Amino acid sequence: MSERPGGLIAMVLAVSLLALSPREAFVSNPNPSGFVAALHAAGPAPDRAEALALYGQFIGDWKTDIVAYTADGVRHEGRGEIHFGWVLQGRAIQDVWTIDRPSGAPVMPVAGNWHGTTIRVYDPALGAWRIYWIDPATNAYRYQVGRKEGTDIVQEGTAESGARSRWSFTGITPRSFHWKGEASLDKGASWRLVVEVFARRIASEIR
Repeated sequence: MSERPGGLIAMVLAVSLLALSPREAFVSNPNPSGFVAALHAAGPAPDRAEALALYGQFIGDWKTDIVAYTADGVRHEGRGEIHFGWVLQGRAIQDVWTIDRPSGAPVMPVAGNWHGTTIRVYDPALGAWRIYWIDPATNAYRYQVGRKEGTDIVQEGTAESGARSRWSFTGITPRSFHWKGEASLDKGASWRLVVEVFARRIASEIR
């Protein structure tokens, strides 16, 4: 008996979708549960849970204060959010980073109004993490390799311009972390701080 209401709703939904054009049905379908179920996971894959804990400690929702620096050192401030979750049968972590700007406000200098996602996959053969950042909002794409360094997490790669990029999680606690985005134009001999993020876990999630 408990399955009948759901079955009736599904039947009504199916009939409603048949009345729509293929494009309308695709855009209007309010039930993405198949995709969500295939993507999301309840926790880390048991065969690599220990290694996955490096980024797994960030699972949950965060508020952020963001500071971007122009080449001459001028500060620009903004706010945003980060959301981390387990995906792909718990073998990877996906997170979404956003910058929130008031309506009518100019685009945040240097950083842009990012709204992108990171896929973080631990590679047992490499003994490190493969990191893929995709941000269509600012047309920015990065591939980095991430490792634990002392109490920090450091990711390094190369930007489209050829500059070296280094993104670090520092000052990590259960309730907060400090993220730094740095760039090098001399193959790592020196680094310039470009963006930093001060993240604090949403209070309801603090254990």
